[in-house]
Amino acid sequence: MNDFWHSSGFHLVERNEDGKLAVSDDFLRAYVQRPEMRPVEESCAAERALHQALLDDARLAVAPERLAELADADARENYEVLLRFRDLLVEAGTLEDCYLSLFTGDRVAVPPLFVDQLAHVILRNILDQSEDPFRLRAGELLFRSQHVMLRDGSVLLADAETFDMYATTGGLGSLGRLIAEAQTPLKEVELDVVTEENAATYWERDERYDMVLNTTFGQPGLDALCRVLEAWIGHFLDIGVSIQPVQTIRDERWVWHVGLDVEGSAILNDLYHDEEVDEERLRRILALFRLEFDDTSVMLPSIAGRPLYLAMAMTEDNILRLKPQNLLVNLPLAAE
Repeated sequence: MNDFWHSSGFHLVERNEDGKLAVSDDFLRAYVQRPEMRPVEESCAAERALHQALLDDARLAVAPERLAELADADARENYEVLLRFRDLLVEAGTLEDCYLSLFTGDRVAVPPLFVDQLAHVILRNILDQSEDPFRLRAGELLFRSQHVMLRDGSVLLADAETFDMYATTGGLGSLGRLIAEAQTPLKEVELDVVTEENAATYWERDERYDMVLNTTFGQPGLDALCRVLEAWIGHFLDIGVSIQPVQTIRDERWVWHVGLDVEGSAILNDLYHDEEVDEERLRRILALFRLEFDDTSVMLPSIAGRPLYLAMAMTEDNILRLKPQNLLVNLPLAAE
């Protein structure tokens, strides 16, 4: 089996008997070792001691009084945020349960970066046995923003961070930035679109995020995204669903929908309520999907057997930011 997404931290955790990822001390220590948390030359003795103490005991209880001893206000805030997140992880016991807890019940705000990192490692677990580069590239949509390019009727998704780097530096790093600041034209952004011919190269560049996914209707990239979303729901909720792309929603009995992002949610809401949606907003819709449950008994009785509709849409500035948690908390499930 090919390994991939090493930076997700998957190698720091182990599956429990339910297939979920148990929170390990090594996984907790990885956050303490992030660059933002490492002491710098100006760090006080209290900060250095706390950092080492958390490396020695990743689950160490830290009293507010100890945090107050840190001389640097930014350091205190960083530790407050980190420890709050760490405590959520420890209390939940698994990464999946922690992820769900962020969107259900009493919510505790954590930085979006932490949410994306959880999705990253959880999806690494879900796709562990996959040998399909299309699915792995599609999986990136669940934890990394995408820059949308609409070309000749095609919907092409490039990693937003990578796209910006190439657009501003031509892929030449600081040298390219200097050239750009001197207003010397840089080469047009050119990233490889994943095809059957070059898909195998994904294994060599899985963390370069420099392959473009074609999510045009009928293309393998869109089908791959459907399979990833099915697996995501199945892993968390232990239910089977089938997701297929559709070009339009023609359903007089449309009863439920879920937006895969903020834009998609807003547009579907307006359409459902028969509110006018201008052409400019409609053009932001990148894909529509039909979701059906394998076992309709898990659905709300009032709509059991009816399909659900999904949409993903880009922002005004051509950015796609999926919110995969929507598929976990907004499905019409019957009460247990």
